[in-house]
Amino acid sequence: MSPQRVAAIDCGTNSIRLLVADLDPATGRLHDLDRRMTIVRLGQGVDRTGRLAPEALERTFAACRDYAAVIAGHGVSQLRFVATSASRDAENRDEFTDGVREILGVEPEVVSGDEEAWLSFTGATRELLGDDRMAPPFLVFDLGGGSTEFVLGTDRVEAARSVDIGCVRLTERHGEDTLAMRADIKQALDLAEQTVPLTSAATLVGLAGTATTVAGIALDLPAYDSAAIHHARIPLARVREVTELLLSATSEQRAAIPVMHPGRVDVIGAGALVLLAIMERTGARELVVSEHDILDGIAWSTAREGTRESL
Repeated sequence: MSPQRVAAIDCGTNSIRLLVADLDPATGRLHDLDRRMTIVRLGQGVDRTGRLAPEALERTFAACRDYAAVIAGHGVSQLRFVATSASRDAENRDEFTDGVREILGVEPEVVSGDEEAWLSFTGATRELLGDDRMAPPFLVFDLGGGSTEFVLGTDRVEAARSVDIGCVRLTERHGEDTLAMRADIKQALDLAEQTVPLTSAATLVGLAGTATTVAGIALDLPAYDSAAIHHARIPLARVREVTELLLSATSEQRAAIPVMHPGRVDVIGAGALVLLAIMERTGARELVVSEHDILDGIAWSTAREGTRESL
């Protein structure tokens, strides 16, 4: 089977991301051609109003127009667009669907939490299975803007659960009230643990912007460096230090951190609090951070390699 050139788009609560890659199902390798991210805050106000705001939709559509030009320039054979928490929750999600279809010519798939979990697990663990330093089973968590997905497995998914805690949702609900945030996080982790045995994994793997940003800070990087962050192992004590730093810092101080994306400045404290709570609940001594996540899973899902294992 020859390599396939595909495009994957992941549209979440806080950001929209594009991956254009060549996939080789025979070797299991994915070669990046273009990987980019835009903060659009699609989930702005959704937790309060139940609707996608007009300005949030326009920001998202503008990013889609940029991505359409990139995709056309690479001669992509297949495109899959996956939308997650914010569009799943919104009453007016048809406006979002119609706009994406008009710009990109594909139907955005508003996937379930379970499907989102499977895609994240695939993207994060496909290359870990052959790494002797990363012992299975893996507990993968994808900490997004509106929800967090937990997936436990080895070469297949054994248990998965999506819960409604994320950096944007918590910030919009509670501002800087960390006690209220902690209560929400505890309740969500209790709910996740009803389905996923959170203390059963040998390796804890964190995905998405909060995890990679916390890792970059923990590593004292002078600038965001995907290669340095990918598969970095961050001790619990260091995650605790970074979380305390972020929660005590002013907005200006957070913005001055070299690895900080401007779109994460106001929500990173809440995200770090979730990340720390997950590590404490699972008993993990360290966190493995992956730059490969749901976006890579979406790309692999387009490959003609048979059907996936069901949850």
